[in-house]
Amino acid sequence: MSKIIFITGASRGFGKIWAKALLKRGDKVVATARNTDSLNDLVAEFGDAILPLQLDVTNRAASFAAVAKAKEHFGRIDVLINNAGFGLFGAIEETTEEQARQQMETNFFGLLWVTQAIVPVMREQQSGHIIQVSSILGLVTLPVLGLYNASKYAVNGLTETLATEVKDFGINVSLIEPNGFSTDWSGASAVQTEAIEAYAPVKKAFFEAATPDSWGNPEATADAVLQLIDSQNPPLHFLLGKVAYPFITSVYADRIAQFDEWKEVGAAAHGH
Repeated sequence: MSKIIFITGASRGFGKIWAKALLKRGDKVVATARNTDSLNDLVAEFGDAILPLQLDVTNRAASFAAVAKAKEHFGRIDVLINNAGFGLFGAIEETTEEQARQQMETNFFGLLWVTQAIVPVMREQQSGHIIQVSSILGLVTLPVLGLYNASKYAVNGLTETLATEVKDFGINVSLIEPNGFSTDWSGASAVQTEAIEAYAPVKKAFFEAATPDSWGNPEATADAVLQLIDSQNPPLHFLLGKVAYPFITSVYADRIAQFDEWKEVGAAAHGH
């Protein structure tokens, strides 16, 4: 049975790749983008199976209106893929207020507004799957991406909580946490801060640490995402790419060792 999938940020990158993969196998897709002209090729190929909707996810009212239109058009929404977002590159000290707010407005609040709009639909259906596209940087951090890290940590905290709140409504919740992939995230769609020379060594080390093999091929992710969507018992955390698992487990092992080192001092602070 075909599913109705609502995807934000479907104009390029993961969003467009996954939208096309879903359409090719017979699902119906509500594809949102700031400019729906970027979806004309999918409309030409798949016709009525795709509903393109113009949406700026930072507009809460528009997010609710888009979800209502999708529900009216297809009758239900089985899966949400909250994919809209961008990368902000630069040291924390370099980041302007406008840049910081825009990073959170899109990556966190935009995701929140669409989630809030979708939950009542799925709660009424007593079924659904909410998939939030986060990052391994919602679990660990890298320098030069401080505000991006913060936005994805916020997404992870929100989504873990959501999973506990909607479980009894028959709604599954998953976080896709990719390592680096060769999408526009670090290219055309990225924002750069104005450089302060003191951070040049940190930035140099950051960019030199990545090898060509560090970056995954975004086209190769489609099958994994289809498997996640089709799973009867999907995971809350789904690490995407071969770099993610060893990186995360190494950092978490160091964290646990540090917790253990300080556990007696911390326990004594309890007072009784």
